[in-house]
Amino acid sequence: MNGIRILAGLAIAAALCLSVSAPNATAQAGAAPPAGQDAAKPQYTMAEYNSFTAAQQVKDPTQQIKALDDFVAKYPNSALLIYVYPLYYNAYSQLKNFPKVMENADKLLALGDKVEAPVKYQAYYARAFAYSNTNPPPTDPEVNRKARQAALDGLKTLSDLKKPDNMSQADFDKQKLQPMILFNYTAANAATQLKDYPAAVESYKEVLKLTPDDAITSYRIGQAYVAMTPPKTLDAFWYFARAVTAKGANQAQSNQVKTYLRKLIVNYQQAACDNLTDAELNELLQLASSSPERPSSYNLPGAQDLDAARKDMTIASVIADLKAGGDKGKVTWLAACGLEFPDVPGKLIEVTPGTDAVVLKVAFVTSDAEFDSKTTPDMEVKVVAQPDAAKLEKDNPVRFTATLASYDPDPSFMLHWDKAKVNEEDIPKEKGKKPPTKKSTKKPGH
Repeated sequence: MNGIRILAGLAIAAALCLSVSAPNATAQAGAAPPAGQDAAKPQYTMAEYNSFTAAQQVKDPTQQIKALDDFVAKYPNSALLIYVYPLYYNAYSQLKNFPKVMENADKLLALGDKVEAPVKYQAYYARAFAYSNTNPPPTDPEVNRKARQAALDGLKTLSDLKKPDNMSQADFDKQKLQPMILFNYTAANAATQLKDYPAAVESYKEVLKLTPDDAITSYRIGQAYVAMTPPKTLDAFWYFARAVTAKGANQAQSNQVKTYLRKLIVNYQQAACDNLTDAELNELLQLASSSPERPSSYNLPGAQDLDAARKDMTIASVIADLKAGGDKGKVTWLAACGLEFPDVPGKLIEVTPGTDAVVLKVAFVTSDAEFDSKTTPDMEVKVVAQPDAAKLEKDNPVRFTATLASYDPDPSFMLHWDKAKVNEEDIPKEKGKKPPTKKSTKKPGH
C-alpha cells in the first residue's frame, strides 16, 4: 500500500468549487480594474492592464507562461500581480510542473493583506495539491517545513471563510470537506518527510475523522507509530488492524496488510505456535474494527515478556498458571506452547496403541501422595517412533520428553503433547514388570 496516493484523483479545479462571497483569483484576473480605484492615482496604466489582459487570454499554458514572464519583466511591481500569480500556478499545474506551482502560490501569498481571503485559500489549495502530487516526494527539509506550515495555514484560512448568504451551512460544510482532507494530508505527508512522526500522526488522525473508512490513512498512522523512537508498537498494530477491517479497503489491500501485520506480530512475540499468532491476530482485528483508538486495556505480550516467563518455568508452574487463567495464564501459554519439556513425570491412566503413534493418557504428579490419589488424566501424550511404549501399563509411573502443543482449559483441563518419547527406563522389558517410580519436575529445554 506504500505506493497508493490518496490525492492522485484531485485537481486544482476542485479548489475553485467552493462558493465564496468574493470572486476567485482566476475570475478576478479577467475582470475590469476595480471600480474603487482612485482615478487621480491609478494603480496601473491602461497599457499595463492591456498587457495583462492579453496574457490572461492565452489558452496554451506554455505560451501563457511566456506572456506572463514578459508582463512581469515589464512591470515587476505591478498591482496586477495579485491576478498574475494565480494564472502562473494554474498554467504550471496543467504542465504538471509542481515546484513552479508552489513557487508562484508562495509569491501570491507573500503579498499579504493585498490578497483577499478566498484567493489566499485557493493559493494554499493549489500549493498543497502540487506538493502532494510531487513524485518522488521532496526530500529538502526546508521544502517540507514550508509545505506543512502552508497546509496548516490553509486550514485556518479555510475555516475563516464566510458562508455565502445563498448557501446552507450543510452545503457549505460539505464543500469544505475535500479541501480539509487535502490540507491535513499534506501536513501529515510533510511531517513524515521531516521524520516528525508525532506531528504526522496528529494530522493523519484529522484526516481519519473526516474519512473514517479510509484504509490508507489508518495504514500510514501505523507506519508513523512504527517509525517513532522508540516505536509505539501496539498503537501501530491497532491502526494496521483498522486498515485491514476498513470499509474503504478492497480485498487485495486488506489481505496485503493482514499478511504484513501477522509478520509483525510474529517478529514482536517470537512465539513458537503459529495457531496462537492467528488467534491473537483475529482478536486484534475484531477489537480494532470497533474503536478508532487503542484502549489502554489492550496489551500484547512481546518477546521480552515471553523470555521472562520462560526463565523459571517448569511444567508444574505452567499447569498452575493455565488453571489460574487471566493475563498471567495467557503469557505463560504463549511462552510455553511449542517448547520441548524433558522427563515430564506422571501416572499412566490409559494406553491406546496405534499404527503411527501410541497415545497415553497421563495424570501429572509431583509427589507420592498425588501418585496414589490421582485417577483422572490431565495430559494426552502422542508418542511417535517408539512402538514399545505400548508395553506401558495402567497405574504405572512414566516419564516422557515431548513438545507442548495445545491445551483444553478448565473444567476439563487437558495438556496435549506431541512428538513424545518415553524414558526407556520406564518401559518394562517384560509385560507385568513395573519399572521404578521416578518423579521430578524439570525446566523446559530450549
